[in-house]
Amino acid sequence: MDDLKKRGLVLLGCGKMGSAMLKGWLDGGLPPSSVTVIAPRPSDWVKSTGVNINTDLPEDPAIVLLAVKPQKMAEALPSLKALGNGSTVFLSVAAGISLASYEEMLGDKTPIIRAMPNTPSAIGRGVTGIVGNARVTADQIQLADELLQAVGQVVQLENEGQIRALTAVSGCGPAYVFHLIETMAAAGTAAGLPEDMALQLAKATVAGAGVLAEETDETPTQLRVNVTSPNGVTAEALRVLMDEENGFPPLLDRAIKAAMKRDAELA
Repeated sequence: MDDLKKRGLVLLGCGKMGSAMLKGWLDGGLPPSSVTVIAPRPSDWVKSTGVNINTDLPEDPAIVLLAVKPQKMAEALPSLKALGNGSTVFLSVAAGISLASYEEMLGDKTPIIRAMPNTPSAIGRGVTGIVGNARVTADQIQLADELLQAVGQVVQLENEGQIRALTAVSGCGPAYVFHLIETMAAAGTAAGLPEDMALQLAKATVAGAGVLAEETDETPTQLRVNVTSPNGVTAEALRVLMDEENGFPPLLDRAIKAAMKRDAELA
């Protein structure tokens, strides 16, 4: 982090994700003077942090974090091209734009890292996958890892091709969980519970089970077994959910494959 404090960091875009990361960095001890934010409409909170906003760029920042929407990237990147083909590493959290595309826009000697965070990153509970091009050093990957830990866990992918699967699992995954909550609540209401109570039960159950799965040493399979009495109520429900033809496993498998196919089409 000493090199980062000395050379500085540029944050292009400061919406929900960019602001969440910025807060994590500042809370972790990064001096506001080391950060330059480029954003057309910075929030009052960003203005209050003391970071540099829409000022001249550092000559040789350690890292440029690209947090604008994918459709804005081609418009936004030309202003940063002068930092390409050097020692500055570009870290992008935009979906769908390949390393090769960034190399075309910034120069093929530019160190570039792609990252795919998910929406719980906005509250510091996300998970992000990262992968770099051939120009990225081990130290730069480590720096990106440390910076992204400000919004949750980080996993390092073996190759860029894995980003598509990661996107379908963890990038899209929060929507799957939110839909699970919706459907559990709707089923509870249909079974006779008040609507607000059914929703409270569904949200608390999913949230509690998630924390338990993350904090225990037991596998999800063992946790499922622990709560399932032979021939009991849970077992009967799981008989439906785990059906090999019409249950949850084949349904989710189809959903993941559909997400990956659509991601390929958009790319």
